[in-house]
Amino acid sequence: MDIGSQIIREFLDHIIVERGLAKNTALSYGRDLSKFSVWLTGRGIDLLSATSKDITGFLKDEREAGLAVRSYTRGLIALRGLYKYLLKRGRITASPCTDVDIPRMQRRLPEFLTFEEVEKLLGAPKSEHIRGLRDKAMLETLYATGLRVSELVSLRLNDINLQGGYLTAFGKGSKERLVPLGESAMVWLKRYMEEARPSLLKGKHNKFLFVTGRGSGMTRQNFWVIVKTNALRAGVDKKKIKPHIIRHSFATHLLEGGADLRMVQAMLGHADISSTQIYTHITNERLKNLHKKRHPRG
Repeated sequence: MDIGSQIIREFLDHIIVERGLAKNTALSYGRDLSKFSVWLTGRGIDLLSATSKDITGFLKDEREAGLAVRSYTRGLIALRGLYKYLLKRGRITASPCTDVDIPRMQRRLPEFLTFEEVEKLLGAPKSEHIRGLRDKAMLETLYATGLRVSELVSLRLNDINLQGGYLTAFGKGSKERLVPLGESAMVWLKRYMEEARPSLLKGKHNKFLFVTGRGSGMTRQNFWVIVKTNALRAGVDKKKIKPHIIRHSFATHLLEGGADLRMVQAMLGHADISSTQIYTHITNERLKNLHKKRHPRG
C-alpha cells in the first residue's frame, strides 16, 4: 500500500469509528480522496506536500470534466476533513484547503404532501386483509415518527415499546434515538403485531418488526412498492411520491403546528440543525402564499 492510500485508509477509519460517519458517506469520501491522490502522483506530488494550488487545480480539472456542483462540494469537504485530520496529528503544518471556498448551491426545498393527501394515503391500505393491515401499520408508523425508510424496515421487535409509547431508531452512523409514536400508530402497530405478523411469518422466526408475505424481512424496495400502490389507490399525485416524501411531510406538519425546531431535529436524527432548518423555509413560503390568497391586502 503506497503512502497516499495508507493516509486515506487511516482517515476513513477515523471518521467511521470516532466520528460515527455513515459507511456510504465514508466510501464516497474515499473515492474522492483516492482520485485526488492519483492526480497528485501523476504530477510527482504526494498528499503531504500538496498546496492550495494543487487543490484548486484538481477541482478545476474535475469541473471541466463535467463533475456536478454537489459532487465537487463533497470532494472539497472530504479534502478539508483529511487535511484537518493530518494537521491535528502534526503530519503537516498548514492545511492547503484553507483558502479554497465551497461553492454556493441552490438548495432545493423538499417536496411534501398536504395533510389531506397524507390522510388519503394512510386510509388507502385495505386493513381488513393481513397485508393491508401491515401496510397500514407501516405507513402510520412512518408518518408518526418521520423515520427514514431504511430505518423503518430495519426496526426490530424489541425496538418498539408500546407501553412507553416510543420506538428506538438507529440512524446514520448507527446513532440511536428515541422517537415518540403517537396513539394512532400504536393502535395499528398493536393490531399488526397481534393479527397480521404471526400469519405472515407462517411459523418462521424473524427479528425484524415488518415482514413480507414470505416471512422475510421487509426491504426498502418492498416498501417503495407499497407506498406507490397505496398512493395510486388514494389518488395522490404520483409525481409527489418519492422515497422521503412522508418524512418531509412529518417534519413540515410538525413545524406548521408550532413544534420546536430542536425537537424536530432530534426526532429526525439530524446531526446538524441546518438540515432541519430547510423545513422552516417551506412553512414560511406556505404562510406567505396563504396570506397572499386569504388576506384582503395580500
